[in-house]
Amino acid sequence: MWVAASTLAAEPLPLGGLWKGKLSVLGGQLDLTISIVPLANGKYFGALDVPAQKLTRVPTEVTVRGDSVLLSMPGAGSRYAARFDAAKKELNGIWNQTGVKSAVVLRYSPMPAVNGPGTRLAPPYREEDVVFNNPVSRLNLAGTLTVPAGPGPFPAVVLVSDLGPQDRDGTVGDYHLMGSLADYLTRRGIAVLRYDDRGVGQSGGSTTTATTAMLVSDVQAAINFLRARLEVNINRIGAVGHGEGANVALLAAGQPLPPAFVVSLAGYGLTGEQTLLQQQVALQRSKKLDPALVQAAYERQRTMYDIIRQTNPPQTQAIVSNMLRQDQPGLDPKEAQTAAAQLLTPWRRYFLGFDPLEELDQVQCPVLLLTGMDDLESPADLHQAALEKELKSINRNTVAKRLPGVNHLFQPAKTEWTLMNGEMKPLLSTVAQETIREWIVGLSPGAKSLPK
Repeated sequence: MWVAASTLAAEPLPLGGLWKGKLSVLGGQLDLTISIVPLANGKYFGALDVPAQKLTRVPTEVTVRGDSVLLSMPGAGSRYAARFDAAKKELNGIWNQTGVKSAVVLRYSPMPAVNGPGTRLAPPYREEDVVFNNPVSRLNLAGTLTVPAGPGPFPAVVLVSDLGPQDRDGTVGDYHLMGSLADYLTRRGIAVLRYDDRGVGQSGGSTTTATTAMLVSDVQAAINFLRARLEVNINRIGAVGHGEGANVALLAAGQPLPPAFVVSLAGYGLTGEQTLLQQQVALQRSKKLDPALVQAAYERQRTMYDIIRQTNPPQTQAIVSNMLRQDQPGLDPKEAQTAAAQLLTPWRRYFLGFDPLEELDQVQCPVLLLTGMDDLESPADLHQAALEKELKSINRNTVAKRLPGVNHLFQPAKTEWTLMNGEMKPLLSTVAQETIREWIVGLSPGAKSLPK
């Protein structure tokens, strides 16, 4: 995975792209490529690939002083000190690997275009579109299984998404939380199954009719699918859930044949009603609305949620429709009825009364609670604190960590995003990904270490 690097240059050099060359070794030459992506704060991401040695995405630190460029690759035991030739678009320097020095010229080429739908570089692992059956709900779920190169068997995880309909990559604009995490873990020796939510893509069913509790059977079906794969270590299959997905994973851990471990990414520790109300307040405060208006909206929404939870559906739709029209006088009666129906889905009615702490006493497997300190949708001092307190009182295998500068989507501060075509592109926090990988690997002290 690319890692943030340092630079001392006042004006960043135009290093963004692929730098390709040949390294002379005993018996021939090795083709190597270093990918460099400039960040919005003037720093860089760097990664080394040496196909002949099966080295992929080796973290590369980039340090720049004037036209001097130093590339450091501790994972490959190498350093490269070079000068940047702007006219030739070359890096000319000395490659030092465990004391053996060689002259190396790296020539620039642009990053491959990835503008077309589905256009992407082939990953250094096996990738398979799969369909698995959930016999409890009588539906099929479609997903992608990624398996590290080699015979295995490998540890594996199932990725479980947050609130609302999500595709297998967890796509939000140009950002793909689940796809990025799957890529990172698979490159480092962990098989990953991620799938489209019910009613999304090729998956059957409907997100709006499936309650949080019902989604547990989807996770169980995914884990059973992995148990039938020869490439997967049957004793090391875990679940990694985000937001509501973390709560679903924890519920699965309290059932028979649970996952071997659970990673909770910004899991909710308050009731569903408290969670949705808190998210509304956080959104309105971020817009710098008058505190009195925020409080009034909070009280009205809380009243609406109480009505939804405690009144029978036919009456509820009429009442909620009336409340919406009072809030928005210009709202057409039919539009109000439609909007009210969207607030009365089986999922929402269940989630409002859902208490994520209620069944945690059944969770006996190791749990990693991970959250960001800049998470507005699931603030650590509310949600993480509640989960941590409850789990640690009954499960000594609980680890809780909070990551500075990371938000609910596990993105780092914008200054660490990539800069492409003059625009900042979001990315998944490297610290978060490595924390997850390191914790999973550390669960089996006697097992062979997975590649970094």
